[in-house]
Amino acid sequence: MIVTVQPSQIKGSILAPTSKSSMQRACAAALLAKGKTVIRHPGRSNDDKAAMDTIQKLGATIEDRGNELIVTSEGIQPVSAEINCGESGLGIRMFTPLAALSEKEIIISGSGSLVTRPMDFFDEIFPQLGIKISSNQGKLPLHIKGPLQPANIEVDGSLSSQFLTGLLMAFAAAGAKDVTITVRNLTSKPYIDLTLQVMKHFGWEVQNKNYNDFYFPAYAEATAGEPATQNPKRETRNYTVEGDWSGAAFLLVAGAIAGNITVKGLDVHSTQADKAVLQALMSSEASISIQPEQIEIGPPAKGLQAFHFNATECPDLFPPLVALAAYCNGTTSIEGVKRLTHKESNRALTLQEEFGKMGVIIELQDDLMLIKGGNGVNGATVHSHHDHRIAMACAVAGLKANGEMIIEEAQAVNKSYPDFYDHLQLLQANINSEINNFSRL
Repeated sequence: MIVTVQPSQIKGSILAPTSKSSMQRACAAALLAKGKTVIRHPGRSNDDKAAMDTIQKLGATIEDRGNELIVTSEGIQPVSAEINCGESGLGIRMFTPLAALSEKEIIISGSGSLVTRPMDFFDEIFPQLGIKISSNQGKLPLHIKGPLQPANIEVDGSLSSQFLTGLLMAFAAAGAKDVTITVRNLTSKPYIDLTLQVMKHFGWEVQNKNYNDFYFPAYAEATAGEPATQNPKRETRNYTVEGDWSGAAFLLVAGAIAGNITVKGLDVHSTQADKAVLQALMSSEASISIQPEQIEIGPPAKGLQAFHFNATECPDLFPPLVALAAYCNGTTSIEGVKRLTHKESNRALTLQEEFGKMGVIIELQDDLMLIKGGNGVNGATVHSHHDHRIAMACAVAGLKANGEMIIEEAQAVNKSYPDFYDHLQLLQANINSEINNFSRL
């Protein structure tokens, strides 16, 4: 699909999209927690759909009632020999340890850029937990056979916190007692806060000791007919999926660049890492009013100003912040470039290439990205590289460009925010699309 963004003045009010980080964790917890779970405000992105498909293949049933899902599960009871997590990095890293709770042999696969991402973490850790595993030289597909047996282990958290999320949930579901997961160099700590928050909501307790040790306490009493465990009670549970700060970051940046808008449905007390976009927007001197029920944002009278931001704990903010920086007077610096290599694309190089087409100079210096802004943004023909956040960043940058922005393979947004272009149109952005019959790789 080709999307064309014309220079636009936007205004109005919009409801933030649903958080796929929250949605996917809720699906995993509903699978593991025996009984019935009602998931309210469920997400509909490709990653969310992959999570729903995965939990059904691992034994859950789903009744879709539109604005809520009724998930019924008796734990991990695979009905398929293979699960495909689509292009979801969180999905593959979280659900693989959960699938390993079964003693059946299961193939874990994915698609798109996921097949090239390193998964050798599992090759190293799984044998320590009694799991048989073979991989494609550290990449997908994975062949695993459990059951996982909780044990004291030490893991490297520098590549992604998502591996730890899967282990924490799997250990809890396996009834881990007096066991510790020790973590070195943990990145994206706010996402672990979200994992622990969801787990607590579903009744599992993990003691977080300064993000270095995650301890599962011993429980002496057993539930009738079941072994001693933290297994939650079996009554119906309710979980409401949060608004998504990752997707909303693009809306907020669009407001700062191209007009006064109001974004609703975001929890200002959320543990989501990308809530930090508010810090960057305030540093850029955007006109912003943060209220409990909504955030109002627009361009400042004297123009946006260059800022410094550390995105090491929230690397998904790089694309929207590059779009913001392109319109800021001066050179913006963003730390955390090393976190961008294993995304849907190598985002540091992709941002440099695509924004270069717009006349925006981006320099990469080790872990630092420098964006030279305030010199105007040229309309151009750009490519998403099949990366949802690149497509959204280019669209937002096009709102105040000096000509039309043509985005090829623009449907990449379906991975996380399928309503993105529709939402920009609701804010009166001038956007049109057409289906293309080719795909440039």
